[in-house]
Parts: sequence; C-alpha cells; structure tokens
Amino acid sequence: MRKQVLNEWGLKADPLFLAAGPCSAESEEQVLETAKALAEAGVSFLRAGIWKPRTRPGSFEGVGPEGLVWLERARAETGLKIGTEVAEPAHVEACLEHRLDVLWIGARTTTNPFSVQAIADALKGTDIPVFVKNPMSADVALWMGAVERLANAGLTRLGAIHRGVSSSLEMRYRNAPAWKMPIELMRCMPDLPMICDPSHICGKAGLIPAIAQEAMDLLFDGLMIEVHPNPPEALSDAAQQLTPKQFSELIDGLQLPHEKSESSSFIHRMSALRDGVDELDSQMLELLGRRMDVVREMGALKREQNISTLQLDRWTEILQDRVTRGELLNLSEPFVQQLMQSIHEEAIRQQEKDRIGL
Repeated sequence: MRKQVLNEWGLKADPLFLAAGPCSAESEEQVLETAKALAEAGVSFLRAGIWKPRTRPGSFEGVGPEGLVWLERARAETGLKIGTEVAEPAHVEACLEHRLDVLWIGARTTTNPFSVQAIADALKGTDIPVFVKNPMSADVALWMGAVERLANAGLTRLGAIHRGVSSSLEMRYRNAPAWKMPIELMRCMPDLPMICDPSHICGKAGLIPAIAQEAMDLLFDGLMIEVHPNPPEALSDAAQQLTPKQFSELIDGLQLPHEKSESSSFIHRMSALRDGVDELDSQMLELLGRRMDVVREMGALKREQNISTLQLDRWTEILQDRVTRGELLNLSEPFVQQLMQSIHEEAIRQQEKDRIGL
C-alpha cells in the first residue's frame, strides 16, 4: 500500500497523509502561529512557500532563505516536520543546509525538463522525500518524466501531487481537476504515493471540502492544504486558504472509503453490474467500428469530388446536436464534447489515411 510507504519514510499517513500550512511564509510569527495550531491536527508536515513563482513581477515572491530559519524554529517548538517547494539548485542547497524534511517541485517547474534535471542533479547523494506536482498542462508523460529524472539521480522516496491543470474555459475552479491524469499516473506507477492539492484546484476555500472528499473517493493517499491564521490578510492566494479551525473541520468530516468489500452480496451484485458494463462496452466499440466504416465511405466520396476532409458547418451541427442529446441522457456537456471530439479526430484520421494512401 502506498500509505505504508509514506509511513516508512517517517511521514505518518495512517489513516491519512496531511501536509498543511500557509501558501507563503510571511513572518516568523505567522509561521509559528500556524505550526502551533496544526501541531495537534495530525499533520505529516508543515508546508510553507519560501520562493513563490508569480505570473507577473511586483507581486509577493516569497521571503527567501530567511523563511527557512522560521520553519526550523517551528519544527523545534512543535515537533512537526517541515517542507517547501524548490525550483532551482540554489533552493535545494539552501533547504539541505537548513535540514528540511520534505521538498516538492511545483507545477511550473515540472513543465520544464531542464529545470527538473538541474534539481535532480543538485539532489544526488541525498534521499530526502521529494514530491512532484503535475505540470500546468494535462501531460501525464511530462509528469512521469519528472519523477523518472529524480529516480535516475538515485532518489527513492518519491511521490506525486495533483493540483489540477490550467484551462482557458470558464469554470468554478481555479484549475481543472482533470482526474484522469492522476488516475493514469497511478496505473503506470502503482507504488508512487499520490496526494491531492485541493487548494490550487479550487482557488476558493469554500470549494475545498468537496474536492478533498473526491480525492479520497479516488484512492488518493493524502492531501496538501493551504492553512493560514488569517486568510484575508495573506500575501498570496488569500481566497484559497483555510483557517486552522476550518482545516480541522474538513479533516473531521472526510470519509475514507475502502477499496474492497468482504460482503458476499456486494461482491455478487458488483460482479453482475461489471459484466453488464463489459457487454455495453463491447457493443459501443462495435458501433464505433461501424461508424468508422461509414466515415471511410464518406471520405471516398469526398475524394472523388475533391471535397475537403473537414466540413466545419457539419461538425458544428453534430457537436451541438450530440450535446443536446447527451443532456437528455444525463451526460454532462464537457464529457459529450470530449467524447465527440475524440470520435471526430479519429474520423479525420481514417479519411486522411485513405486520402494519402497509408
């Protein structure tokens, strides 16, 4: 079990791995106040940003190495382990000098393999636990590659943090949850501990409990949550930080589901339902195969008349119609759009394959 791996690292994860603390270390008083409030909450380590990669200059970009001294004092006074984000070798060197217990690589850094490799090189010869946040885009291979670079440098205590992905679409969250990313990484790297950062997914404190519970339902090993003694006064990401009291209430309200059941009636009924899903999937694939047969006939007709593969008006008509039909079947618009876009992409591939003679 991945939770057992975290326990073996000395980062308690039974029943849940919890990293909590302010988005940014702002003052010694703020760090100590937060640490003392969290000391009895069962957190695995105190998190606080020391260097903040901001989108535009002029905003608060962290206090720098001075904040590491504050974290050390918080550890000495509360017994909490301490961790922060690193983005370059100089950050790694400073954190090792101050004996931090945990490091993580942020989403902006994960996006750049050169930066990840430089951090991996700086960490050679150590075996500090390092977590890797997913990249800004929905690129599982890039996320996996960052983990592999660290592993190739000799690091063995590695984990992943899911914090959602950037999106140009209007939505209720700051970053799209994109659950398929961590699920795929868990499939490819089943022994890699996976924790969720609902603060950065949500962007608003009120949305965090629901996303945190969803992560538990998807077998995440724990949570990283931003906690500030006075969120409205925070120097960065004020809207997404919880108070210590709100954090405790969230954790107390979480339900931790089991992956399996010993109930014979449950097992029997679930087996029958899964058989039904398998049969429906088989029918669905057969229908898609037949659809592509029709698509190839359409492609041949287009070639005879030198008509373009893409028929934009027809595609717009199809997409609008299928979204409407999907709503009547209780299927969400984003799901139907994604499904139809994938089908359309394959239809174009099939027609173009015949057009160029592959």
